[in-house]
Amino acid sequence: MFNTIIFPVIYGLVIFLAGMKIMETALGSWAGPLLSSFLRKATSSPLKGMLFSTGITAILQSSTAVTVLTMGLVNAGLLTYERTLGIILGTNIGTCITTELIGLQIGQIALPLLGVSGLAWTFAVIADEYKPFFMRACAHLWRPIQLISLAIAGFALVMLGIRVMQMIGPPLENTGLFGWFIAQAAHNVWWGITAGAVLTALMHSSAAVIGLAIALAASGTLPVGIGIAIVLGANVGTCVTAVIAAIGSTKSGQFVAWTHVVLNLGGALLFMPFIEQLQWLSAALSADDGAQIARAQTLFNIICSAAALPLCYLPIWRKLRIGK
Repeated sequence: MFNTIIFPVIYGLVIFLAGMKIMETALGSWAGPLLSSFLRKATSSPLKGMLFSTGITAILQSSTAVTVLTMGLVNAGLLTYERTLGIILGTNIGTCITTELIGLQIGQIALPLLGVSGLAWTFAVIADEYKPFFMRACAHLWRPIQLISLAIAGFALVMLGIRVMQMIGPPLENTGLFGWFIAQAAHNVWWGITAGAVLTALMHSSAAVIGLAIALAASGTLPVGIGIAIVLGANVGTCVTAVIAAIGSTKSGQFVAWTHVVLNLGGALLFMPFIEQLQWLSAALSADDGAQIARAQTLFNIICSAAALPLCYLPIWRKLRIGK
């Protein structure tokens, strides 16, 4: 069992999380310095805040980074609580790009993509270091190219990690424990939701948990309905990092963190009775089991954010003043 299940999961998750961290760090170094000023300018209304947050989260590949930065701006008094509501909704939508890319099952190009990005990074580093006279006009491009190449390499590692984790599919089918879990989850959706929430809270990465669910569904091991329940749970578990960041924060920052929890938990509870309908809708968009889970994740976040957006315009938020 260790060689066929435990080791591939650990090995695959290490590669996956390393890729996520490389991608997040590279993109954060590239776009991060401008993020604070952009957030203040682009949050004049909840809708603008949601659209901006969706885009910046998709670029940075980390809803946690955007949420924690938002809490920091609120703590510093640079952003009012009212302006954070749209940002929180947008982070949930922005994270879907990762799972959508995973759902495309393009892991076959992971190694070539890693090689190409490595060559591009090496070329940019050498050009930046030696600055050949015939390339001096492009000198300002080498640093961004280095960071973008690292981000692409990180994405390639994410895809490679998913391929490694897919190897556990057949061995898992032969274990009675996994079959028992699926049987329990088929009777009670709370099993799937709890699994998604707990695993995400432990790994601090909803993308890793949803990626594993996509991998297992693509290999035919995990039923799509249970995978969707895991998605709902993962969206709850991802709030743990924001709650941890709220420790020692101001009351405003804590309020932002708990608003994130309420929105994600409320969305999961709202969709829990409609998992079959969500599965039907995602199946209409894709015939592949793994891709259906990615579609469900996107639909869930878009519908929840769109439903909650009108509430952000209520006058109570303008009047609310939370002390330090």
